[in-house]
Amino acid sequence: MELLDAHLIPAVDGVAFGLLLFVVAAGLSLAFGTAGVLNLSHGTLYAIGAYTGAELSDGTWGGLALGLAAGTAAACVAGAGLSAATAPLARRGHLAQALLTFGLALIGGDLLIQFFGADELPVHVPEALDSSVTLLGHRYPAYRLCFIVMAVLLAAFGTWVLTRTRMGAAVRAAADDPQMLAATGHSPRAVHTGVLAAAGALAGAAGVLGAPIIGPGPGTSENVLMLSLVVVVLGGLRSLWATFFAAIAVGEVQTLGVSVAPELAPYLLFAAMAAVLVLRSRFAEPAGAGAGHGSEAPGPDPVARLRGLLAGRQAGRAAEGPLPGGNRSVWPARLPGRAAWWQAAPLLVLLVVLISLPALLDAYSISLAGSALALGLLAVSVTVLTGYAGLPTLGQTAPFAVGAYATANLADAGWTMGPVQLVLSALAAAVFAAVVGPAVIRARGTTVLMITLAIGELTGAVVNQLKSVTGGADGLVGFPATQALWGGEGMLEESELYNYALVVAVVAVALTLLVLRSPAGKLLTGTRGAEARMRASGHPVGRYLLVAHICAGALAGVGGSLMVTVQQYLSPADVGFEIAAFALLAVVIGGTTSVIGALLGAGLIVATRDWVAGSWPGHGPLLLGVLFVATVYVLPRGLAGLRGGSGGGPSSDAHRPPDQPPPAPTPSPAGKVSP
Repeated sequence: MELLDAHLIPAVDGVAFGLLLFVVAAGLSLAFGTAGVLNLSHGTLYAIGAYTGAELSDGTWGGLALGLAAGTAAACVAGAGLSAATAPLARRGHLAQALLTFGLALIGGDLLIQFFGADELPVHVPEALDSSVTLLGHRYPAYRLCFIVMAVLLAAFGTWVLTRTRMGAAVRAAADDPQMLAATGHSPRAVHTGVLAAAGALAGAAGVLGAPIIGPGPGTSENVLMLSLVVVVLGGLRSLWATFFAAIAVGEVQTLGVSVAPELAPYLLFAAMAAVLVLRSRFAEPAGAGAGHGSEAPGPDPVARLRGLLAGRQAGRAAEGPLPGGNRSVWPARLPGRAAWWQAAPLLVLLVVLISLPALLDAYSISLAGSALALGLLAVSVTVLTGYAGLPTLGQTAPFAVGAYATANLADAGWTMGPVQLVLSALAAAVFAAVVGPAVIRARGTTVLMITLAIGELTGAVVNQLKSVTGGADGLVGFPATQALWGGEGMLEESELYNYALVVAVVAVALTLLVLRSPAGKLLTGTRGAEARMRASGHPVGRYLLVAHICAGALAGVGGSLMVTVQQYLSPADVGFEIAAFALLAVVIGGTTSVIGALLGAGLIVATRDWVAGSWPGHGPLLLGVLFVATVYVLPRGLAGLRGGSGGGPSSDAHRPPDQPPPAPTPSPAGKVSP
């Protein structure tokens, strides 16, 4: 009985918190499940309502009603605006939507802080609710009990509208059969706008009513978004009741779980999210997998197959099996001299510019260039997975963090030789990628984004909890500087650190390009472009993807090691969700299959975040948000698309979203593949 009494209040808090998340998640589920928009700015819609309600709250019932009306209306208008913003992206897949809405979230968050201030706003509720009542012998805030009632009524009203009204029928029809809806005289576009406006209104209303529970302030929107994503994943998109119970479960973990098992609570939510997604991906065939998905089709040994392909190439004809990705040969055709130099020109120009930077820039700018190289290697690892393997990822900061913390701890233990740090950090990151890889490689498209996001957030929780290794929220600082070579001095000058980073980056990028242009790279490209045919011809597709995931993890680990060496400190913010989004943006800026474009994109992001924003203090998120939005609209094919090529991969792939695989090549009767 004493134990029950001790946990009663957290349990009731969990119900209130869960109902708040249910209202928010219902809007997110409506936007994604019905309108097909992966809205990463949904937390900002909640913040709009929360800030508006807090600003208008004056402790009276009229102030509460006015705040509820104004906050709901403001978020509703923002949701309708989101419909217009995402309309041009209807055929470009969810990756473009995710980047656009994340950019809008950065812009909206900056504008809210500029308008309402950076401090958390106090919320004044009516005097009748600003008290406590007796609940089973315990005192409990009256407002939270009132909120539980209001949230239940709001959920019941939404369920009634969706299931019992003509408007709800139109919404369901828009999700199930938009062509039939148009045939009945309804405009799918108008329904789409109405759905996103309603989703915004739900988030705004939840923000106003939930402001006394989750107050408006920095970090509110991201926290609400992440928890809502967990609810939507656990509850699915088909049943409001499933979403309801998932939200209650998440609320209980966030309140009761913290009091019962504080060591496990930070991991439970995203672990459950990853587990649900992995289980669903095992029972749903990925796009293009065909009947062979789920187990590797029998076939010849891949090494023997490669040898046969190479032998066939030397003879002028492939000896066995289709060539992956619709290419006519395994090795790229030998280009004439002028064409080869033209193809290599961007790489050579970039290398010359990078070598000359120490002579052109001041010390601070040189240090930023070193950081850009580290972020660039992370972006290149994302290119390998997103552009070549067809696995768009928001969790590549996980192996990046493993490499970074491995280097910091190695340096603190006296292992300061740079090559040793790089090799061991890459090895640690590769082992990590091998462990989590099976959970990633079976999924496709948006599911991959969500699984990798969960892995990244779980890694972030470990970083915050494992203080003896990571320093927790304070991070790590004060470890010895890295030595470039054995017997040398630790590098302290910015020019020394930059030159070291440049050498490491050039070697890593050269090896990456060599692999991607080799038969292994062609097989990986074929896996993305014609997975069903690859499986049918005996290729172990799962092994290819796992090896790609491990290699990309090792490359990200090298990037993390390089970041620590250049910065000489490490904090959780350096390996968080925002960095993962930046890396994905760098890939989109450059073109999804352009290794060099990913480096250029990383440089542009670092320059915008740290250099341009320096002349406009406090507006870094706004500038980055504008960069996200401009990239999605202005560079749909990335910088590589401006040259009419992909910068290192199949040119068609540079123009295609990674969550929409290219059409499968057609096999000829002789077993070859014609484009």
